[in-house]
This record gives sequence, structure tokens and C-alpha cells, in this order.
Amino acid sequence: MDIGELLVRDGVVLKSGASSKRQALHSVASVAAQALDLEEARVFDALLERETLGSTGLGSGVAVPHARLEGIDRVRAVFVRLDTPVAYDAVDDRPVDLMFALFAPPRDGAEHLRALAAVSRALRSSEMREQLRQARTVDAIHALFVRDDTATAA
Repeated sequence: MDIGELLVRDGVVLKSGASSKRQALHSVASVAAQALDLEEARVFDALLERETLGSTGLGSGVAVPHARLEGIDRVRAVFVRLDTPVAYDAVDDRPVDLMFALFAPPRDGAEHLRALAAVSRALRSSEMREQLRQARTVDAIHALFVRDDTATAA
């Protein structure tokens, strides 16, 4: 699974302000809507609906919100780094500042699950999380995911 290929180039935001989980999800929805040419309200509603099943906060400041959406032909992703971490109901109760959001077609099962597993595995690394927090450009963020995926495939 090539995480770098999932990540939409226009879907990386390095500074996003949010003071709550809801605002953070709004930021993700806004980025995804613009990058994937979707309606923002529909993206936001899908993310909120998924959160009602359980928090997508993985711990260590990371969340992987995800949703299935009509109008997407394959799994796509956006990345948002928040200026200030927000309370997110994560498994470790720590606030979240790194959000890697995945979007899949409604009937896509296996690919969506593989993407979730690959992203979760990559973000489990404390070194990776720190590099994502320090990265200064969209290209640097993209390169981290391409590099990490190549390392795990070898």
C-alpha cells in the first residue's frame, strides 16, 4: 500500500486552526472537499457520522478520521496538521494535532481497510510523528509518507 499515492497533493495543510474536535473535522472536510471536488457539508456529515461509532483518535496526538463517500473512485487521503492540539476523545485521552483522513467509495472494503492499516502503522512511529510535526512544506510531508511506505515494503 503506497500511502504517498493516496495523499492528494492539494490535500495537505500544515497550519490549521481549530479549538475543538468538531472544528478540526470541519478543517479536514474543507481540505478534502476542495482537493477532491466534493461538497464540504457532505464530507463533514460523513466524518461526524463515522465518529459516532467511536473516536478515530489513535493516540499520541494522531487521528485518522475516515468516511465512505459517493463521488470518489478510489481511496484518497488528506493530511491536516493543527496549530494547537485539540481534545479528541482519543484512546489515550491526549489531544490531537496530526490528522490523516481517508475517504473511500461506498462499496470499497478491502482497499479501505488496507489503507487504514498502512496509515495507522506509519503513524505509530514516534520518529514519523515528530518529522510530520517539524516538516515545513507540503513536499516534505508527502516525501515522508512515500519514504515510510518504501521502507515498510522492503
